[in-house]
Amino acid sequence: LAARWGSKAGAPWATSPSECKLMQSTADCTGRWLSSVPGNLRGDTEELLLDDNTIQVLGNASLLSYHQLRHLGLNKNSMELIEPGAFLSSQGLHVLSLADNLLFTNYSLTAAALSALPALRTLDLAGNRLTEDMVSVLVWNLSSLESLSVARNTIMRLDSSVFMNLTQLLELNLEKNYIFEIDQAFEGLQRLQRLNIAYNYLPCVVEFGLTQLRVLNVSNNVIEWFLALEIDDLFELEVLDLSHNRLLFFPVLPRQSKLHSLLLKDNEMSFYQRLPNGTSLANVTVQFLLIDGNSTNIMTVSLWDEICHSNLSSLRLLDMSQNQIWYLPEGFLAQMPSLTHLKLNQNCLETFHLSEGDPLAMLTELDLSQNQLAELGAEVGTGVILPNLQLFNLSTNRLRTLPPRVLTYTRKITTVDLSRNRVDLCPQPAARGEVKSPPCVDIRGVKTLTHLSLAGCGLQGLGGHPFQGTSLMYLDLSDNHQALSRDLEWLQDLALTLQVLFLRNTSLSSTTVDFSAFKSLVHLDLSGNTLTVFPSSLGVLKLRSLDLRDNCLPALPLDMVQTPLGKSLREVYLSQNPYNCCTLGWWGALQRVEGLHITDGQEVTCSYASRTLSPAALPEPILWSCRWQTDDLALLYLVLALPTCLTLLVAFVVVFLMLKQKLLKMVKSRCGVSTPS
Repeated sequence: LAARWGSKAGAPWATSPSECKLMQSTADCTGRWLSSVPGNLRGDTEELLLDDNTIQVLGNASLLSYHQLRHLGLNKNSMELIEPGAFLSSQGLHVLSLADNLLFTNYSLTAAALSALPALRTLDLAGNRLTEDMVSVLVWNLSSLESLSVARNTIMRLDSSVFMNLTQLLELNLEKNYIFEIDQAFEGLQRLQRLNIAYNYLPCVVEFGLTQLRVLNVSNNVIEWFLALEIDDLFELEVLDLSHNRLLFFPVLPRQSKLHSLLLKDNEMSFYQRLPNGTSLANVTVQFLLIDGNSTNIMTVSLWDEICHSNLSSLRLLDMSQNQIWYLPEGFLAQMPSLTHLKLNQNCLETFHLSEGDPLAMLTELDLSQNQLAELGAEVGTGVILPNLQLFNLSTNRLRTLPPRVLTYTRKITTVDLSRNRVDLCPQPAARGEVKSPPCVDIRGVKTLTHLSLAGCGLQGLGGHPFQGTSLMYLDLSDNHQALSRDLEWLQDLALTLQVLFLRNTSLSSTTVDFSAFKSLVHLDLSGNTLTVFPSSLGVLKLRSLDLRDNCLPALPLDMVQTPLGKSLREVYLSQNPYNCCTLGWWGALQRVEGLHITDGQEVTCSYASRTLSPAALPEPILWSCRWQTDDLALLYLVLALPTCLTLLVAFVVVFLMLKQKLLKMVKSRCGVSTPS
């Protein structure tokens, strides 16, 4: 960086206005090696962008020519000082960006310059190594500010004096500092709506009472407790992000709020009303000792009852993924009738119960993946279950079946992920008198279902019509080693609708597969199998993407580019196959296909003798050797056969001459011709 800055400073044309892009009232001088502000741009310039230059000082005369300036960008310079009179001619400035500079060096003089901006609305001071005291001085006289960013500085503690005069502030960004304590720092900011304190070191949030705040981001701290004030006032809070902290309990939220998004991902939360050993903690309370100067207060909180007092009727998104939740308390979800997205993945859930009277009538996405679910309970009668559910993720659990026809009752379900469970698909209905079939998942007749993932489910020798009555467009059968031990007859119900098919790592061989019926396929993944011959049935398909990686293919068909497949293909994966370096005619043909991208082309290799080479850079001796083995093969056979033929001819002549007299006598005797004496 020092070298780069030196080069910029030494450029003789650094302040040439021709280096800036001019458009109407905007001058863009970003990254133009400038060491000072150009002085001869248009006088009516309203927006001047000087980011990524090496302007160290903004002098008193730097902006004298720009009386109509409204937006000034000076990010990523090496600025150490703004002289007190620098903005006297540009007092109508609304937006000032000073991020990633060195303003900590002369912050008091810079503060004097900023105080001459009575109309300033937005100020960015991020990345200037500022402490809380420096920030307080810099913004002291900026009562017109509506948006302030002091992210990526060295702020450690905030109190009421830092932002005291910012009475019009709507948005405040404090992320990526070292803040570990906040003492009534925002109480005077009555108009504040968006507050970002992410990536700091806050250990807890207690007595939260910013009723006017709409968005609060305190993610990526070390928060163990979040406690709102126990008041009945309506909080305007709409989004609360507590993800990536150390929360031990579900947060104690405002009793009345407009909360629609609650993000609690990656914490240490659990519920303690009922423990695995059967112990109940329903009446257990926790006491918080709050020390403020010389005064001490004690707040008593019930671990569960406080949650019941929070009105969550407007909540639409609840993300509690990556926690330690092993059950949900009774009535927990009943408080959230507007919920549309529920994420409970990567927890310790063992059961999850659905019923017709479930309050989650608006739910469209439910993610229960990566838990320990052995059972999905459901009370199925004549009603509907989760009538608006569209995406249901149950992957990576211990399920063996689903409640009968539970997917049918969802009505709008489009996507189901059952991958990495030990489930089987139900075949055709069993005939009368047959032994009852083992537990299975029945998706037959689910007409709305379009995406289904069954990867790693241990499917074996599927038969019958498990997809009858569905219109699947996406099907993932990867990592089922015995699923394709038969032909693809059981997939025929999807022949007209299936567009994306994953058969990765299914022990597929060339002799057991015929894809010709799947005319709608556009993406096919056959990687990780044992194909030794390119399936000829693929030639009639109009795929756009084909994955053949990690098979046993020595070559591809030379005429593949002439087939419907070759003409439609736009993306192909070919690496990790034992291609023969001397039969690469197909490789050259693929390279010449316009619009075809061999995505892993740099990783494709071929074998010659015991060497592994790149088809794109074969050495000349190997090319000549391959030509001898292929193009001149007929000549080679002729050369090898000629000596043998000549030897046989000479032997025949010798034998004929030796037996000539005997043969003549034999012929004459049989024909009754006397031999002259």
